[in-house]
Amino acid sequence: MFAHVVGFDTHGKSGLESEVNFNLLSSHEFFIDQIKNEYHGRKNQGDNVITSLSVPLQMAAYNALGDRRGAIIALEPKTGRILCMVSKPDFDPNYLDFNWDNLVADANDSSLLNRVTNGAYPPGSTFKLVTALDYFRKKGTLEGYSYLCEGTITQEDHTIHCYKETAHGPENLYSAFANSCNCAFAEIGTDLGGTSLRQTAEDLLFNKKLPFDNYRKSTFSLTGSSPVALIMQTSIGQGNTLVSPAHMALLACAVANGGTVMKPTLVDSIRNSSGDTIKTTKPSSYKRIMSLNEANLLGKLMQGVVQSGTASALNGRGYTAAGKTGSAEYDEDGSSHSWFIGYADAEDPDIALAVIVEGGGTGSDAAVPIAGVIFDQYYSLH
Repeated sequence: MFAHVVGFDTHGKSGLESEVNFNLLSSHEFFIDQIKNEYHGRKNQGDNVITSLSVPLQMAAYNALGDRRGAIIALEPKTGRILCMVSKPDFDPNYLDFNWDNLVADANDSSLLNRVTNGAYPPGSTFKLVTALDYFRKKGTLEGYSYLCEGTITQEDHTIHCYKETAHGPENLYSAFANSCNCAFAEIGTDLGGTSLRQTAEDLLFNKKLPFDNYRKSTFSLTGSSPVALIMQTSIGQGNTLVSPAHMALLACAVANGGTVMKPTLVDSIRNSSGDTIKTTKPSSYKRIMSLNEANLLGKLMQGVVQSGTASALNGRGYTAAGKTGSAEYDEDGSSHSWFIGYADAEDPDIALAVIVEGGGTGSDAAVPIAGVIFDQYYSLH
């Protein structure tokens, strides 16, 4: 259940086994005990690492994903503490040495890959957060926007469809976001242009380093000379854009935390073998990636998705939530990964997460129910 986040220490090191190796090999035993150990030729006991991971949340996430491929990460947006991290397919660390050759050779499953931090997926409609923010930065308001969705939009011989070519009818920006209207956001994107979208995307850490020890950088390729078809696709989270679930979780955290990304942490404290605390991790800010006003506006959009949009299954559960669904197409036959990013409680956020289910269909189909399981479990504990 903890295979990827804890990692392994044979055939190299990964996960926490790599990140805190120094602490595990260091000893802060009582100095008299150290003298006794040295006299008797015994090794001093290494320190213990106390993680931020919640076993009930990890179990809930692990079981909710089931036998599907995908990734889940949940954090406290105010502190950056990582509460759960699950990647599937997984592996049994107890038999890693025995199974190593098969695991390395199996490129289809990529069981050793931590999909949370090193997965690379099209973001689908979760990217509409970026497009909406860029719209606000360029226009100065979300008010006054109107669009008549007829189910498809064509510009320069390139056509974008809404899901099942649903005609959403007259929309403002709030309803277009709640309905995840591809046509509206394709029009918004072409109006904004590649240069503007790239600037906002890079402000939100696309093409930039991320505050993780081991991760895959998210990529964004639009420029001022990008063709209209690619701009339309990119604006709705398709095109060439690739992201990790960890990155998308940080965007949810930023909205939940007033625009500031806290440095994600997995270690709460280091203790010696007697249980005395040697070091405690204190929350620290990584970067402000949007203003408080911008975060509040995006939060309002994300609340609408739960209240009346594609994540309404999270409504009325005893807590308020906010989020964005996504259906990221990865095959010409229309197959899509199921995304959800979001947080709860909407007014005073406690937990933020990102969920992706490979080949899971729409965000509503697979990712939203998993998010509901995790939110429910969190509030049953608090």
